[in-house]
Amino acid sequence: MQPVPSLLRTVPLPRPPGSPTMINAAPNYFSKIKSQHGLLLQAMSQLLPSPQPRYRTYFPNSNGIIYWLSTSLPPGLAFCNAYGCGLTDWSLASAYGKLAIFVIGAWVGAAHGGVLAGLAACGVMMNITSTASDLSQDFKTGYLTLSSPRSMFVSQLIGTAMGCIISPCVFWLFFKAFKDLGIPGSQYPAPNATIFRNIAILGTDGFSSLPKNCLYLCYGFFGAAILINLIKDTLGKKWARFIPNPMAMAIPFYIGSYFAIDMCVGSLILFIWEKIDKAKADAFGPAVASGLICGDGIWTLPGAILALAGVKPPICMKFLSRGTNAKVDAFLGS
Repeated sequence: MQPVPSLLRTVPLPRPPGSPTMINAAPNYFSKIKSQHGLLLQAMSQLLPSPQPRYRTYFPNSNGIIYWLSTSLPPGLAFCNAYGCGLTDWSLASAYGKLAIFVIGAWVGAAHGGVLAGLAACGVMMNITSTASDLSQDFKTGYLTLSSPRSMFVSQLIGTAMGCIISPCVFWLFFKAFKDLGIPGSQYPAPNATIFRNIAILGTDGFSSLPKNCLYLCYGFFGAAILINLIKDTLGKKWARFIPNPMAMAIPFYIGSYFAIDMCVGSLILFIWEKIDKAKADAFGPAVASGLICGDGIWTLPGAILALAGVKPPICMKFLSRGTNAKVDAFLGS
């Protein structure tokens, strides 16, 4: 058994005799604060009909049942997602969103804007289900830290209202700053948007909308991933560590090759850190990695503002294929 790092050891704090511990105090504290279920249901009943006229404007030929289905079904599935996320620590909001794309998109049909209707239903479904799972995880943290669940719920409402204003502003900023936003091969290709749009087209037009031999490639890669995982689980730890993870191999195909370079550099830093001080690397490795990821994401907003202002970077780095690199060298040498 490896020794526990000193930073991870828990030191019991002195407390008066008979005072409750955190575990014993948390249920009593939470049971004293009751949620206003009646107020929440009344607010939902008043908010659901409000967007219906706008829905009729965009989809005049669609059935009204589709609107009520796409707005009343997500709250029930939100409970399922919150419950499953509490058990597995894994939110399935994207899976519920794809289900909404297939159901609503196929119901509306391609001739009546099924692609747009499916994507709209997916947005409603994912926002509701993901918010429910996030709030349940926040309540779990609040249970352990003796925070007020009512204050946490009100804070969640305030944050959601702020997101309704900030998110469109950020999107407008990126849309104005980068003219090729969302185009494959650009600086911000938005691969998730391309995938969800293709799912919506597939849900309305069927498999005939896919490129030639696309299904055969999907079957092949799916079978190869299952085979690699079986081989990795069959072999012992001595040899399994030399077999790559299919999920990690699929991520660069999904969001671009730049992610593979970042992961390679980060893994190299963690490998050297573990050789120097394994205890601190195990304790602080996830925190340092989270900081690097957040720093990379936060810089995109100042980068968009500089691009909108017309500021050009002093240096540019780009990776090209061997053939393209030869053409660039020949052009520069001419």
